[in-house]
Amino acid sequence: MAGAADQGAAARRAADSTARSGQEAAGGMDLDLRKVRYFVAVAERLHFSRAAEELLIAQPALSRQIRALERELHTELFVRDSRRVELTEAGRRLLDDARPLLAAADAARRRVARATQAPRTLVVGFRTGIRVTEAARAFAAAHPGATVEARRVDWDDQAEAVLDGRVDLAYVRLPVVESGLALTPLYGEPRMAALPAGHPLAARTELTSADLARQTEILHLCVQPEPGAARPVSAVRTVEEKLEYVAAGRGICYLPRSAALLHSRPDVSYLPVVDLPPDQVALARPADRTSELADAFTAAALSVAAATG
Repeated sequence: MAGAADQGAAARRAADSTARSGQEAAGGMDLDLRKVRYFVAVAERLHFSRAAEELLIAQPALSRQIRALERELHTELFVRDSRRVELTEAGRRLLDDARPLLAAADAARRRVARATQAPRTLVVGFRTGIRVTEAARAFAAAHPGATVEARRVDWDDQAEAVLDGRVDLAYVRLPVVESGLALTPLYGEPRMAALPAGHPLAARTELTSADLARQTEILHLCVQPEPGAARPVSAVRTVEEKLEYVAAGRGICYLPRSAALLHSRPDVSYLPVVDLPPDQVALARPADRTSELADAFTAAALSVAAATG
């Protein structure tokens, strides 16, 4: 089947890229990914016993694997004594290289498994408030032998979920980190302001951004991190978290209309903001992979968007 073959080819390319990355990190030699995983577990905990418990192996076996990796790399990765474990400079460099290396290997495995196990299943990601049902029905009517699985993605992994193979394509809300993605615009929807139910503006029928700018703090989701960057620990991450702050009177926020309807609650009032640009929804898929099923679903989604827009 063409779609499965294409996914298998993409998985082989990803695996080749992973192997090349491993060779570069090791100065031209092949790295044993199992040893690299063991190294990362110790490096992140700086404790051999706790890493061994997490990996479900004996501590002596873990220590032997780390020593074997050090011999292969001709360098020490840890400074060990009876009281502490610390990374050497070489260890810190390997940790920086190992995380994306392991992530690429995991993504390749997922793509291979999907290509061989369920060639007639399409996994479609979606953001809060977006409905997949209508497009899935139209797709199923044209392709009765195929099935659609819907999987929620969040704002901070909507691109990554597509690129690493967890989903075949996804409904995303713009903006999104576009590197490696092909985007098909679908539709826009009005944006609503969420205010505490007792807020002075809650009695209005509509608002402008100027009305809100004169009021209280505007709550935003934390900025989309670059790949590999750490997220701010205290950032507001989900719609539910934002609405908790709103209901407590600690700020207001903007939501697309579909998300506002989904999160109706008595202590929060939603009003349209007439001068804000609409929230844009698009379908995202990997730019370097082709799939007949993904093409067909994209056509169904465009048809539904045109009919309901």
